[in-house]
Amino acid sequence: MKKTVGIIGANGYTGSELIRLLAFHPHVTLSFLYSRSNSGIRISDLYPDLTTVCEMVLTDKPEEVDILFLCLPHKESQNWLTQNPVTDETLVIDLGNDFRLEGNFGNRDFIYGLPEINKKQLANTKSIANPGCFATAIQLALLPFAEKGVLNEVFTTGITGSTGAGQSLQATTHFTWRNDNVSAYKTLTHQHGDEILQQLISFNNKEVTLNFVPWRGDFARGIFTSSTMKTDLELEEIEQLYQDFYAEEPFVMVSRKAVDLKQVVNTNRCVIQIEKSGNVVVIHSAIDNLLKGASGQAVQNMNLAMNWEENAGLNLKPIAF
Repeated sequence: MKKTVGIIGANGYTGSELIRLLAFHPHVTLSFLYSRSNSGIRISDLYPDLTTVCEMVLTDKPEEVDILFLCLPHKESQNWLTQNPVTDETLVIDLGNDFRLEGNFGNRDFIYGLPEINKKQLANTKSIANPGCFATAIQLALLPFAEKGVLNEVFTTGITGSTGAGQSLQATTHFTWRNDNVSAYKTLTHQHGDEILQQLISFNNKEVTLNFVPWRGDFARGIFTSSTMKTDLELEEIEQLYQDFYAEEPFVMVSRKAVDLKQVVNTNRCVIQIEKSGNVVVIHSAIDNLLKGASGQAVQNMNLAMNWEENAGLNLKPIAF
């Protein structure tokens, strides 16, 4: 029997991506789509790409389900759970940042949902804090160095598409501003910084300095990061280190060829490439911010928590052109 699923905040980008994925998932059925602002509206009227895929009407009345996804603005998930208690048997996956650093809420202890490092902890859990999009791309680029204990000072630049800012219209997401434009934002102060360091330091067993400069790109979706640091390891050693670290991971690929966003957009994959000159190494990583950086990773976490095949519902083809 298929498990029932509810999505809180189904009218946003991550919520609509979850619908697209779960509508074809072999082990679940969508029970309700929750939205306070768009209750009574058919989801396909908001997202025409969901026409014939999902014709459910949004509601402001949640139901009891087996699996609950929270796709709410940051800092709202805790309030929603307080006002709408769910049973201890319900698997809750939060796509916001409420529980990434502080994972305790009532009887729940949220597991940080980066499968490449917490796969065993995710099995059979009932509470998952889905990582942030930049946090996913940067951690996957640096974790093999951290496990070896050789991370030191890292300088990272990363560019993200307009969907990373959410659905609400802002001056910096308006087409006339974003088109043919690039700008830096939250330089050295991005909210994912603490989340990234929490994981890297625990692996590295010593302090790590991360200097992160995020950029807004003039495209809709995708994240491309480049992390630079010094190391005495040879390029061949580094590539083998990464190949070994990700050997059993179905969604991380280490490439010797140049990486581009079109390899990952519309997929749950992360593609990594390493370059080195002298004692300076650069690790590039690319993901789709709405999939491996959000909804796709949430489905991957659901699969692990429910002991289903990890790639169930996630065999997606990238957009080639």
